[in-house]
Amino acid sequence: MNPFTSLREYERFVYTVRQLFPSVRSSSLVVIQRGRRTAILRGELVFESGWRLTVRERLSSDNDTVEIESYGYEIWRGSDKTAWYDSQPHRNDHALQISHPHHKHVPPDIKHNRIPAPQPVLKHEFLFSSYLGAKNNKICS
Repeated sequence: MNPFTSLREYERFVYTVRQLFPSVRSSSLVVIQRGRRTAILRGELVFESGWRLTVRERLSSDNDTVEIESYGYEIWRGSDKTAWYDSQPHRNDHALQISHPHHKHVPPDIKHNRIPAPQPVLKHEFLFSSYLGAKNNKICS
């Protein structure tokens, strides 16, 4: 279920993420309005555990709901990119058709090694539960 009925509401959530999740040490997330019903979310979250999440989302709002039209989430540990999720279609990769266009890049050969992944769902735990494997709002190592 998507609890966000407007881009303004989603923006309020983004700018309070540090208060909502104590495991977030810092946030440079910013919502950039691109029109009355569209926006871009960009920035990075740094967690107490040392993990970093780089975020890029293209958002739209219609009929009292906010949708992620496209996205990229990079997961970093120090200077090592451990994985990333994106919605770039790879129609010729039959293994990804089950979750098309959603997939995760994983080592080895992280750029070319892709596995199916769930579609991101806008909910208060979106930054944690779907992408970093959080338990009790804390990032697992």
